[in-house]
Amino acid sequence: QVRLVEFGGGLVQPGGSLRLTCEASGFTTDKYVMSWFRQAPGKERELVAFIIGVSGKTRYADFVKDRFHISRDNAYNTSLQMNNLEPEDTAVYHCGERHSSYNYEPAHWGQGTQVTVSS
Repeated sequence: QVRLVEFGGGLVQPGGSLRLTCEASGFTTDKYVMSWFRQAPGKERELVAFIIGVSGKTRYADFVKDRFHISRDNAYNTSLQMNNLEPEDTAVYHCGERHSSYNYEPAHWGQGTQVTVSS
């Protein structure tokens, strides 16, 4: 059974950093595309970044501006290192997975973790 659990969210001041981790169970991520999306109140869910398991290639949304870094920590965990956070980054962050070498649209989602950037 596929299960994704995110952790690492919290309250941080502008300019601060957080590291989110997505822990997968029921599969190993080497043949999957693992992604991070976010949804702010009143807004649609948007892609933040994804990583392709078979190649290690990554892609980021334009708003990331080299502030975030996605990585596969091991066979089960995918992390999102977020630096220089801005109030506009406040959202619920979800990880997703799809068994693919190119398609980043998730087949399954985690429950999300809240990130709040505020002074």
